[in-house]
Amino acid sequence: MESVFHFFNQVDTYMYYPVLIVILALGGLFFTFRTRFVQLRLLGESCRLIVEKPAGSQKVSSFQALMVSTASRVGTGNIVGVATAICLGGPGACFWMWIMCIIGASSAFMESTLAQIYKRRGDDGNSYGGPAYYIEQALRAPWLSVLFCVFLIATYAFGFNLLCSYNLQSTFAAYSFYDAKKTPIIVGAILAVSVGYCLLGGGKRIIRLTEKVVPFMGISYVVISLIIILAHIRHIPQMFALIFRDAFDFRAIFGGLSGSCMVYGIKRGLYSNEAGVGSAPNASASADVTHPVKQGLVQTVSVYIDTLLLCTATALMCLSSGVAYNESVSGAPYVQNAISTVFGKAGPIFITVAMVLFAFTTLLGNLYYVDNALAYMNKKRTPSKRFMTIFYIVCVAIIFVGAIIPMDFAWTMADITMGCMTIINIPCCVILSPTVIAALRDYESQKKSGANPVFRAKDIGLDSEKLSYWK
Repeated sequence: MESVFHFFNQVDTYMYYPVLIVILALGGLFFTFRTRFVQLRLLGESCRLIVEKPAGSQKVSSFQALMVSTASRVGTGNIVGVATAICLGGPGACFWMWIMCIIGASSAFMESTLAQIYKRRGDDGNSYGGPAYYIEQALRAPWLSVLFCVFLIATYAFGFNLLCSYNLQSTFAAYSFYDAKKTPIIVGAILAVSVGYCLLGGGKRIIRLTEKVVPFMGISYVVISLIIILAHIRHIPQMFALIFRDAFDFRAIFGGLSGSCMVYGIKRGLYSNEAGVGSAPNASASADVTHPVKQGLVQTVSVYIDTLLLCTATALMCLSSGVAYNESVSGAPYVQNAISTVFGKAGPIFITVAMVLFAFTTLLGNLYYVDNALAYMNKKRTPSKRFMTIFYIVCVAIIFVGAIIPMDFAWTMADITMGCMTIINIPCCVILSPTVIAALRDYESQKKSGANPVFRAKDIGLDSEKLSYWK
């Protein structure tokens, strides 16, 4: 098994440096300049669009689609991922996560706008879509669409679920009752059974559940983080000095780049906000909006919520507390040590509760994406009930296994499968960027005239007959 772990670690290392660092940086910068910094320039408009109502009462709103994508983005990575990056890469990882967020928000805009333009109409009257659909329709490469779906399923049904389950059980290590052999098995079993039960409710139930839980757990976590930061307010100046000094210590970075704060910041930033990965467009396509750009703008907010709000809350809470960070406390223990400086024994309990909520909604959001990929691979139809039952049983088993595997292997598999999705999605978005730029210009032109933008495919030179919407 050690040789297997070593092999996958080598694949993971090479994939992120140099392959993904180059793709993410160049792709994100390309989108940023092509859209004239749309993720910052139209931030106010993005926030306004979140509360815009859909045309029909039974339609999925921008807010609901945002909550589904945020449910998958906001998860255990916001707590454990950030703490791991600091402990293994250094405080400078925070800075590179911020950079990744700002650049990545433009990637989120591109992929979600494309998902809206090329979305399909379902038998129930609702819409669906994602990268598989715009790759097939616009690039006429169905084989690449299938390959993307394979990696999406590997990521969200296996890689991320392994890691999510591991991260949750690791929070229980702070308690005296924790047994390294028994506790992971118990936690994994309870989580797997709970998720398996909820899967019987289907996609609509996922949307309703995440719409209620995500805002509550996010706000609560930020409030607690602010209390801890304020309690250690005297440490804040030296904390920021430490972050920037470490982020620009290029001698240390380039002396061991694969394990540097830059690479850890990029890895954990991508894992946390998923900008450019191609997951969020699956939820974005379900929103009922009058113009594709509206949902593209809304999805930039999801990236900010995840990284600038929640990831930053974790980073500043931990670093301002002054507790030691090193490999031995990597992950949940570092966060629990930090919160204990103010809340004592109640601190780890809060983190455990937050992790349970984060893990639960992440797992449900992940499998919502998987359902879309399976439908695509089954000729755009939902697979049989028997197949889905068997598939969900396998997913539940993966969740259980995740609780009992080593930490390094869990992170490595999640990084690799997510990286493969990104390597396909971002180049496709670059190729299709002229369509998004034309749609953005159309949107801004209509806004300038005082109208509520309404999209027609022919206005930007698209053949509306080949699209399900935008006639």
